[in-house]
Parts: sequence; C-alpha cells; structure tokens
Amino acid sequence: MGLAQAWVAARDGKSVAVFERDRQAVGASIRNFGMVWPIGQPPGDMHAMALASRGHWCRLARQAGFWLSECGSLFLAHRDDEWNVLQEFAAAAPSLGYDCQLLTPGEVLSRTAAANPDCLRGGLWSPTEMAVDPREAIRFLPEFLRASLGVQFHFGAQVCDVKTGVVTTSAGRTVTADQVLIAGGSDFETLFPAALAASGLRRCKLQMLRTQTQPGSWRIGPHLASGLTLRFNANFASCPSLTRLKQRIAEETPELDRYGIHVMAAQNQNGEVILGDSHEYGDDVTPFDKQQIDALMLRELRKSIRLEDWTITQRWHGVYTKHPSLPWFVNTPLPGVKLVTGLSAGMTLSFGLAERIWDGLV
Repeated sequence: MGLAQAWVAARDGKSVAVFERDRQAVGASIRNFGMVWPIGQPPGDMHAMALASRGHWCRLARQAGFWLSECGSLFLAHRDDEWNVLQEFAAAAPSLGYDCQLLTPGEVLSRTAAANPDCLRGGLWSPTEMAVDPREAIRFLPEFLRASLGVQFHFGAQVCDVKTGVVTTSAGRTVTADQVLIAGGSDFETLFPAALAASGLRRCKLQMLRTQTQPGSWRIGPHLASGLTLRFNANFASCPSLTRLKQRIAEETPELDRYGIHVMAAQNQNGEVILGDSHEYGDDVTPFDKQQIDALMLRELRKSIRLEDWTITQRWHGVYTKHPSLPWFVNTPLPGVKLVTGLSAGMTLSFGLAERIWDGLV
C-alpha cells in the first residue's frame, strides 16, 4: 500500500519521500501468494478497482523489470455443492462483468497437470488473475521509483511522530510535507493509536508454505483454488448453493472453520509452489505457528491438487489488518494526514485504491 501511494503521487508530479522503519521489507507485503486476484472481488466498484490495479501491475512489471505471469486462475470443484456454486456464478458472471467460463474435468486437466482428477466435477477458468513474486517485486519497485520518478527512500527510519505538515523520526530528523500518508499495516500502537483502536480493525494471521523447485521445469499453470475458497471469495456471496456448501464444511470438517482454512496454490518464476492458507484473528494471533494448521492445509491441498514434489522448504506466517465490515480503512486524524490500512486484498487492490485516495474519491 505504501509503494502504491508513492507511485501514484510521484506519477502525478508530486515530490515524494518514503520512510520505512526496517532496512528492508519484512511485513505482509512479502509474506503472501503474489496473487493479483480480481475474480475474488465483489461485482461492481471493487471488481473495477481490481482490474485497474491489474493494469498497473502489468505496466510496472515491464518498466521495473520484475517477473509477472498472466497465468489466470482455476477454481476446482471436487464435490457436488462446489460444482453447483461454480455453475450459479458462471450463469450470472456476464451480467456482473466477470470474464470466466465453466470447464469440464477434461478441459480442466488440459489447462493444468496439477488438478487431482479423482472425483473432479469441473472448474471455473478466469483469465484475469496474475502472479508476481512479492519478494522480488518489493525489491525492484523502490529502485524503479527512485530512478524514474525521483522518489526518495529512507530505510531504517522509524517515524515516531506526525503532525500536520511535519514528520519526525526516532533519530530526531524532521521533514515537512503538504500531505502525509501512513500505511502502517498491522502496527496499531506507534502512530495515532487512539484512531486505530476505535476503528474496529483487527489483526489477521495467515500460515503459508513453500515447496522446493518442482522437477523438470514442471508447472501448475494457472493459480489453483479448491472448493473451500468459495466461502472466502466475495464474488460468490450471492450464489444460492453457497449456504449449503458452508453448512457441509461446518458439519464435516469444523476444524477448517476453526482456523479459517481454505487452500490455494501459486507458482513463482523459480518453480517453487506457494501453498496456503489459514486465518486467525485478534487474540488468537501469536508469534507461534501451529503444526496442526500446516497439516490440515496439506491434507486439504492433496484432495484438490497433485504436485511432482511436495517437499516443503519454507514455512512462515503473515499478519495483516481487516475491518469487520469495510474493505479498507481510511481515516484523517489531522488535516493533511491520512491513515490507510485494513486492505486484506492488498496485492489486488492497492494501486487502484491509491489512485482513488489521491483523486479525493475515498
């Protein structure tokens, strides 16, 4: 979100400085799938914002030189209720502005070698989703912004105080600015804690896994999402069969609801497959990962997909913020100062939201 704000402001001719408390990115921005995921946004304004962000990602990847794949996505259905939801969504999709199509099991397997053919009912294909490597992109973007747009970056600079027109770091440096935007992620305590405490925001923790490079240049193709994801993606909310699907999951596998587990897979430019994820909120967010969550994710993933090599080489978690009812939180605690956080789909929406903030529409 911070880089998106810096890019839009600098692109529009403003003089921009970015202050980052760590010497390199260590937070939620590098701890995700790297999925740009328009299909998951609700119809209308947010879907349009996601598609606008998609276009910005394409242009920035070309200009900054980081890897991007227009891989598309496949929702896989291995149960009848999952297939019912996909059929209902596909029927309504054209009128809602989504570009997608239903696939037979054979058509699914022609697009990805990674779909588990056992009990496969079919899938939903969408061409709009993309993959980036967040660890690479967040290294390349600051250098691109510095070299092409003159953005000044100050790493290892903790901002400890913000007033209208003035930013102060913990080293005692003071900088003046006409507009200050704070994209502090899950930090509720450092800047304007009263406003954040009153916002209703809460932290959300996700556990994720990464395999070793798949052998022989083997690729999964598109992003893959199991039927469990249908209860988490807002675009499916109006499907009549979704209620029964949720009930079935709650009755058969309540442990998945306990940890907010829905499983997806993405592959980076190195052939590693990123797997996840889970959702723990509020007081359940701790520094310690649960082996049980990893085991449950792998159990459910194996029902939906097949990999050449399931060897896990990295395990980690990310923490982001989520509002109970709003897709993001934008607040003006002082004139000329904005807080921007609570964007749970940050990879997908940040660039579109940044444009709207600078245009005064949010």
